[in-house]
Amino acid sequence: MTTLDDVEVREGNYGEKVIAVEPGGAEFIPLSERHGRPLQLFWTWTSPNMEFATIFVGFLGVWVLGLSFWSTVLAIVIGTGLGSITQGLLSIPGPRYGVPQMVLSRLGFGYWGNALPAGINSVVAGIGWFAVNSVSGTLALNSLTHIPEVLCLLIIVVVQIVVAFLGHNLIHVFERYAFPVLVVIFVIASVWMLSKGHPSASHSTLPGAFLIELGATFGYAVGWNPYASDYTRYLKPDSNKRAIALSAGLGLFLSCVLLETVGAAAGTIPGVLDVANKTGNPTAAFTSVFPTWIGDLTLLAITIGAIAANALNIYSGAISFTAIGIKLPLHIRRAIVALGFGTIGFFLAWAGLSDAGTKYNNFLLIIAYWIGPWLAVVFCDAFLRRRNSTEENERLLFDKKYTNWAGPVAMVVGAGVSILLFANQTEYIGVVPKHWGAAGDLTFEAGSLLTAVIYLTWRLVVDRSARFAR
Repeated sequence: MTTLDDVEVREGNYGEKVIAVEPGGAEFIPLSERHGRPLQLFWTWTSPNMEFATIFVGFLGVWVLGLSFWSTVLAIVIGTGLGSITQGLLSIPGPRYGVPQMVLSRLGFGYWGNALPAGINSVVAGIGWFAVNSVSGTLALNSLTHIPEVLCLLIIVVVQIVVAFLGHNLIHVFERYAFPVLVVIFVIASVWMLSKGHPSASHSTLPGAFLIELGATFGYAVGWNPYASDYTRYLKPDSNKRAIALSAGLGLFLSCVLLETVGAAAGTIPGVLDVANKTGNPTAAFTSVFPTWIGDLTLLAITIGAIAANALNIYSGAISFTAIGIKLPLHIRRAIVALGFGTIGFFLAWAGLSDAGTKYNNFLLIIAYWIGPWLAVVFCDAFLRRRNSTEENERLLFDKKYTNWAGPVAMVVGAGVSILLFANQTEYIGVVPKHWGAAGDLTFEAGSLLTAVIYLTWRLVVDRSARFAR
């Protein structure tokens, strides 16, 4: 590894090669290696959401929480909108700094303090999300081919690992070519499903269901945020910022809103609910109302979509792991970490093939619990540094002596207090919803606000004390 002005620079020649293992890990991308254009972000953030895990978010609102179709759609639009706006904003600094999202996170957390969010994201992305999407892809492939579930899971996992192992360029190419296939199939399926839905169907809503669904939809969309600049850091520094934000944000927003709305419509169809309740396979239930040819195409698309999503999850999980600061001597250290995460994720997904609905809802809420406070630190820190030059910030990214304990402390306190008071899921119910069910789940909202207050107060006090000390 070489250094330039105290910045760790990624070694090796990679360029625009597609069938080649991307070298390095979380280092700065040299200007000579920069390529691509902002538009590619649109399909990079559309294709991964063209899968059943997205549909299931809307389906849960009606099937599990008992919301009406329109209430579910409102929660989808608000939650996804919030996560998509932050996705666009976080994508912008990638070309400027040439580093992954979890390296940029060091500004708000310090070099070693950043091990908190980077470590969480490496586990959640490389193992947690990987398992979730592997399950949905496995159930689809099993319904399509009737091959044993374990063998279907093995096939899905192997393909996902291969794409992620090779790295950045192959991922962008895979998402690009999957994009038209997935869009065409899912548009056909969406039109059919929406035409069969019953938006005015009767329902029995659980207390606080709207806020729980809002948290789940936000958790799904915002789950991509810690990856944002991972896929923009190869763009040239002078790339159009507005095009970057719009391509990333709209790709995420449009794909999630469309398929989650379709999932909500599916939840209003008695036949779909009957199959889901009897078989426990929501993927088979979703496709049960289609003519055979549409059903088979949809199952194929769900399988491809799961691969498209998990290629990003394993890749960014491995990037986050290397961003913790643990030095691996291997030239292909990111690729090796991706392989390890994929192996662990296989066994976790195997264990998660049963009771997928409840586990998935809990998982989405947990995502929102930690990313909300993390975002609060990142955006508050960016606001305080808005007048800093690129060089000032860049030097801190790789400075092992740089500390900013306001970040990890604010995040831990904000997340911990909000979970204690407001969490509402099957594994734990907080103090407030336990006594007042209508409160739903306000964890990410409360956690984000509390974290922001703690971080800004801490930093303003420290900065003011530093000025007086001079």
